[in-house]
Amino acid sequence: MKHQPLSGDPLPSHAHPYRSAAVIGAGSWGTALAVTLARGGVQTRLWGRDRAVVDGINRARETRFLPGVPMPAGLNAVHEMEAALAGADVALIVVPSRAVRSVARAVAEYAAPGLPVAVCAKGIEAETGLLMTQVAEEELGRRPVGCVSGPTFARETALGHPTAATVAFPFSYADRLKPADSAAVRLALSLSTESFRAYVSDDLVGVEIGGALKNVIAIACGMMTGAGFAENTRAALITRGVDEMKNLAEALGGRRETVTGLSGVGDLTLTCSSPTSRNMALGLQLGQGVARADCFDGEPVVVEGEVNAKSVTDLARRVGVTLPICETVRAILHEGAPLGDAFAALWARPIEAEPRAMDLSFSHPATDQAIATLAERIS
Repeated sequence: MKHQPLSGDPLPSHAHPYRSAAVIGAGSWGTALAVTLARGGVQTRLWGRDRAVVDGINRARETRFLPGVPMPAGLNAVHEMEAALAGADVALIVVPSRAVRSVARAVAEYAAPGLPVAVCAKGIEAETGLLMTQVAEEELGRRPVGCVSGPTFARETALGHPTAATVAFPFSYADRLKPADSAAVRLALSLSTESFRAYVSDDLVGVEIGGALKNVIAIACGMMTGAGFAENTRAALITRGVDEMKNLAEALGGRRETVTGLSGVGDLTLTCSSPTSRNMALGLQLGQGVARADCFDGEPVVVEGEVNAKSVTDLARRVGVTLPICETVRAILHEGAPLGDAFAALWARPIEAEPRAMDLSFSHPATDQAIATLAERIS
């Protein structure tokens, strides 16, 4: 479908979607984004490492990552990075967080100078403490770097379920004078179809912190759900998880307001509410007493929140921010803490005020009972 606003009025003449896009990464989310772009009339090339996946998209017009989803006209898959980027107006890097640096380096070799690049991976690089856009910036030189983030399961997006996400890029002085020419607005227009709605942000830090922490909080929600607790517990973890997002985002120069949007509260709610999320699924299995090595039937499934539990808390410690829920998940996954003991200690922490301005803290009146009761129930 060609880009038209819901009112039916044509887009202002000065606001133009991109004509062509390169999507780097042919997994489920990369393919879903490529499908979305192509449906909106953007000529899209999808780069994949696996020749069988590339050939399947081009010949059978389908992929094993999104079974049953037809590939639209205007979407072609390629195996060569140079071919993917040739003539592209914008590029999206859609690979696991651990691969962002190497893929961004490969993109830099062939991308045109000044090509806007949006990173669609969520996390913090363990070795450096850098956000994914910062990792990409180190490899891409002077090219504009932004991100796409929000509450989006790939299959639902590709099937055309109503979906919303945030496109974030830094806004220069020129961008603020002419926002319609900015990379954020043009990519948002390129992604927006009858079913996909994109919003624009200039707060990369706030958007990315939401995406990094939500996976860790989702593991916590899964653990407690798997241990037999229900809606009260999950609601508490989600709400206090939002506070952890806000505190870390603000400490790093982001805006607390951003965390209440799609990339924060929206993504957190989605990821913490469905076993479709690998993070929630891992937590569920661990909460049920399944050993980590036996989760996902012993398959080596990459769970971003498992890696980020350590990198997020390392970063928070460095800037003096306390993340109790993320620290609990880290202790269980990386430090051998028993799940029951760790969550009991989390619940028995001192009583605090919810508005930070009150700055209150009192010893929990039932610390010993809370620890003993919860540890026994969870174990």
